[in-house]
Amino acid sequence: MHPTTRPTSPSSLAATPTLTDVAGPPDAYAERDADTDLDAWRKLIGLYATAFTRPSFRNFVKLINGWALYPGRRTVTNMITLADPEGNRAHDAYHRLIRSGKWEMASLWRILATLAVERLADASGPIPLDLDDTLYGKAGSKVEGAGIFRDPVRSTVHRTVYARGLNLVVLTLRVQPPWGGEPIGLPINLRLYRKGGKSHLELAEEMIEEVAGWFPERQMRLCADGAYASLAGRELLRTRFVSRLRGDAALYLPAPARQAGQRGRPRKKGERLPTPPECASGEEGWEQAEVDLRGRQEKRLLMAVQAVWYQVCPDREVSMVIARDPTGKQRDDYFFTTDLEMTPAEVVSCYAGRWSIEDTFRNAKQYLGGREPQCWREKGPERAAGLSLWLYGMVWLWYVTTQGDTPQLPRSPWYQSKSRPSFWDALTALREQLWRSRHFFECGDGSEPAKRFDTLSATLARAA
Repeated sequence: MHPTTRPTSPSSLAATPTLTDVAGPPDAYAERDADTDLDAWRKLIGLYATAFTRPSFRNFVKLINGWALYPGRRTVTNMITLADPEGNRAHDAYHRLIRSGKWEMASLWRILATLAVERLADASGPIPLDLDDTLYGKAGSKVEGAGIFRDPVRSTVHRTVYARGLNLVVLTLRVQPPWGGEPIGLPINLRLYRKGGKSHLELAEEMIEEVAGWFPERQMRLCADGAYASLAGRELLRTRFVSRLRGDAALYLPAPARQAGQRGRPRKKGERLPTPPECASGEEGWEQAEVDLRGRQEKRLLMAVQAVWYQVCPDREVSMVIARDPTGKQRDDYFFTTDLEMTPAEVVSCYAGRWSIEDTFRNAKQYLGGREPQCWREKGPERAAGLSLWLYGMVWLWYVTTQGDTPQLPRSPWYQSKSRPSFWDALTALREQLWRSRHFFECGDGSEPAKRFDTLSATLARAA
C-alpha cells in the first residue's frame, strides 16, 4: 500500500529507501523479469513513490519515461504524446504536476544522493562534490524566477553577453565510472538564484549543510571554480574545499609563535609572501609528479606553500599549489585547498575533475532539453529545470549499475575506436529498453517479429 500523502517534514524523510526496496502502483510499475535492465530502471523509479501522492506518482512515472523517450523539443505537451498516448489523463494534469503538485524536489534529491553515494562513491574517503551555477535560458518576461544574467557560454574575455533565464546553483556528486576515463557529475541538489535574494555563496552553503545532514557520518570534499573561492572563509560542515587561486592574491606566512610575556592580541598572519606568479618565477621548490587530468596521466611540475589568505580565509591556513606544464605549452595554474593533508598532485587532479559538472550542464541541456518545458508560473520553471538535471543523474545511475565495467557500446562503420560510453550512449540504452517494453514484448526470443523490432527499437532510441 502506498502513502496517499507526501512527506511533509524532515523527519518523514529519515527512512530513505535503498536499491533493494521496490515500490510503485501496479499499473505504472509492473514487475517483469528481475534480471532485465528495464526492471532495474523500474525499481529505481519505484523508490520515489514515497515522495508523491499515489495519483501524482502515476503521472510522474509516465512523464519521466516520456521525457526520456521524446526525440524532439521537450515541452510538456510534446512529451505526454509519448507519456500518455491514449490520453487517459487530461494534459493539464501533467502541467499541474510540475507547476503546483504536492511534492518537493528536496525529496527527489535526497533519494538520488543516497542511492548514488551508496552504490557509486568510495566508502573509505570523503564524498567528492562539485559546485557551479548555470543559465537555463527562458524567453518571456513573465517566467517565474527568471532574470537577466551573464551567459557564460557565449561570453568571452573581451565581450560579455547577457541573456534571460533561470540562474541555477547546482551541486553534483563526482563519480569515477568503472570503465575509467573522465569522471561523471551526478546532480544531487539545486537552488534557484533570484536577484535581491540569497547570494550564490549563501545558496551554496545552504546546499552543503543540507547534504551534510543526509550523510552525518561522512566527510565531504567540495571543488568549485574561482568565483566561489570565498567559500573557504565560511564554516562548511565537515567539508574541505578546493578552488582556483587569484594571481594577485595577498598571501602571508602563518602567524609566528607568541613570545612569553608578549602583550597585545595574538597575530593572525605573518610576513607578506610574494604573489603566486612571483613564487612561480623561482627555480627552487619544484617537484615533478604525475597527475590525473580527467582520466589521463600527465606530468606536471608542482610547488606547494602553506599560507594565510587573510582577505578570504583569515582564521585558517590554506595550501597554495602551483602547477606548471614541463613542455611550456600551457601557462601556470594556481590552486588552493583548506585540506592541508592533500598532496599537490591530489589538489591538481581534484580541480581538473571539476569539469564533470560542465559536462552535466551541457548534456542536460542538449540531450534532455532542460530549457525547453514551457512552464511559466509558480514552481513550474524551477521544477522543470530541476527534473532535467535529476533525470540526467538517474540515467547515469541506472546505466552504471546495470552495465558495470564492460558496457556495450554501439558500433558504426565510421566510428570503430570508441572505448568509453558517453551520456548519449547511456540515454540511448535506456530508450531502447523503454521502446521494447511498449511493443512486441510478448514475442519470444529469436522470433522474426522480435528480430525486426530489435532493429526498429534501436533506430527509435537513437532518434535525435
